[in-house]
Amino acid sequence: MALFTNQPRFTPLPPTPGAPAPSPTPASAPASAAPDSLTGDDVARARQLADRIRSRFAHTLIGQDNLRESLIVTMVAGGHILIESVPGLAKTTAAQTLATSVSGTFKRVQCTPDLMPSDLVGTQVFNFASQKFSTQIGPIHANFVLLDEINRSNAKTQSAMLEAMAEGATTIGGERIALPKPFMVIATQNPIEEEGTYNLPEAQMDRFAMKAVMTYPSADEEARMLAMLTQRGSDTPDLASLTAERISTHDVEFLRACAKRVHVSDAIMKYAVDLVATTRGAGSHPMQGLSSLVRLGASPRASIALVRIGQANALLAGRDYVIPEDVKQYVHEVLRHRILLTFEALADGVTSDQIIDNVVATVPVP
Repeated sequence: MALFTNQPRFTPLPPTPGAPAPSPTPASAPASAAPDSLTGDDVARARQLADRIRSRFAHTLIGQDNLRESLIVTMVAGGHILIESVPGLAKTTAAQTLATSVSGTFKRVQCTPDLMPSDLVGTQVFNFASQKFSTQIGPIHANFVLLDEINRSNAKTQSAMLEAMAEGATTIGGERIALPKPFMVIATQNPIEEEGTYNLPEAQMDRFAMKAVMTYPSADEEARMLAMLTQRGSDTPDLASLTAERISTHDVEFLRACAKRVHVSDAIMKYAVDLVATTRGAGSHPMQGLSSLVRLGASPRASIALVRIGQANALLAGRDYVIPEDVKQYVHEVLRHRILLTFEALADGVTSDQIIDNVVATVPVP
């Protein structure tokens, strides 16, 4: 429906004889200057940096190519990632490989029920010699932070994690301390254990750009893994001895800046919005019976993540523009933890991935 249809139309007055002609006005001036377009050298350098990270994964991880790409794309997009799988599928190894591929700081935190916010963020210690308090920062103040078994931490500690992930800063003794850049949280959780675990609140789950779910390797991949372990002589990789060259934190900032300059057309933006809106029962093609399966759909933060992930994926693919496949490739990782199912759907064994499959099949591709 058109707005303001009863408003009178403006009719310009005829020019005054002898008056100078008015200067032409742009039809639609942008509100802000568009980001500089990417050059071929920028795209080539971005692919080269990503290949250097992949070469380090080749020495530590067999198979799990989808997880490797999800980690790299999330880092380039400037987001955080949650990895979920049963024990023994190299969640920690994959996270450590990505973190040590960059010459920045890396901290690992083994989450337990007795872990307190001060153990993660830091605290103030009284110095008797100077009679003053000094601030000691915690392990969250690093470029890459691995939160192992994040669902074992209590609610108070999870709120401290949420502040760091959402605001890029922590508060110690009333003092706000900014986190280093780049900053990325790689969290893992085990879905089968219930004793001593605390479900992550929806607000914190929504802060993760992607949730990757690992599956068992094939028989061939498992045999290759055993061969690599036998040749290496150790069950755990020595990440410090890897010959593949690491990239710098400046390279990561370069990748993130380039990803934000990847062109996204209006059609792609509308496609991302339509995918997310469909999970909420709206969109251009609403799904019948969705309300009986989905209790809460994805928030607008999901559409932002789809666009950012699509830009990063396009950059790593060697393009300076996003295509629909860039969005569809990671739509499950972006949406699966943002869709809350009803009790009826859980009782019937319906998964969020099945809902996403139907959403992707329903929404037309531009």
